[in-house]
Amino acid sequence: MAATKKYKPTSPGRRGMTSPDYSELTKVKPFKKLLVRLKKRAGRSSSGKITMRHQGGGEKALYRLVDFKQNKIGVPGRVESVEYDPYRSAFIAKVVYKDGERRYILAPDGLKVGSGVLTSEDTPFETGMRTSLQRIPVGTFVHNVELLPGKGGALGRSAGTSLQVLANEDGYTHLKMPSGEVRKVVWRSLASIGQVSNTGHNLTVIGKAGRSRRMGIRPTVRASAMNPHDHKYGGGEGRAQRGTKRPKDKWGNITGGRKTRKKKKWSNKLIIKRRK
Repeated sequence: MAATKKYKPTSPGRRGMTSPDYSELTKVKPFKKLLVRLKKRAGRSSSGKITMRHQGGGEKALYRLVDFKQNKIGVPGRVESVEYDPYRSAFIAKVVYKDGERRYILAPDGLKVGSGVLTSEDTPFETGMRTSLQRIPVGTFVHNVELLPGKGGALGRSAGTSLQVLANEDGYTHLKMPSGEVRKVVWRSLASIGQVSNTGHNLTVIGKAGRSRRMGIRPTVRASAMNPHDHKYGGGEGRAQRGTKRPKDKWGNITGGRKTRKKKKWSNKLIIKRRK
């Protein structure tokens, strides 16, 4: 089990609260040249309408420009620091390459300061190394996998995530997702060896409402506690039941057990086994 930090019960909110173990992080300031300030949208689209509810507020943060492509082919790098990233659940690593350039990459679990990093077709199969899927042995766990060659990592980027290589055939690699789904990815796509860092992220207990607000999460009200004109489940005397035949959202769209994936989506042919 991944290590998590527990707190003394100095208050009701503090009791039971946990956080990931940050002891492996390097105590350095973030690299200024790779920082940008993003405008806060609070769940709103470009037209200003709320498209994602229950978002807003939160601590100020600078976005780290993470290199998901890692396309410096054949140029060895060395990890200078492992750092916290406020915009993602995983930790990031600052790498200085042999030509002097510095980049942030997703830090795999076990990557330490001084570790080597290399993207190449003849790289060893060690944590943090990156190569094409067709070279990676069956059974190996990978992360930051490209869907199309050169497009940059899209699969396996959140904390503790990894995908397992099951087979290589006919120009495709079969990958097992964390959900249990098995799908085909072009085997010329790049993937990094290992599991994403901060494996204890899913064990975090927020503990109190204030911490949730500082994370940019606003309160969520139960639909059954609303009035009838606010939601399909609203109204009634006391603690009323749902009152409708099947689960719906506030706009009346059926939600319970309904498949939302498009039947004619182009990538259906790449999915070998559906998730459970």
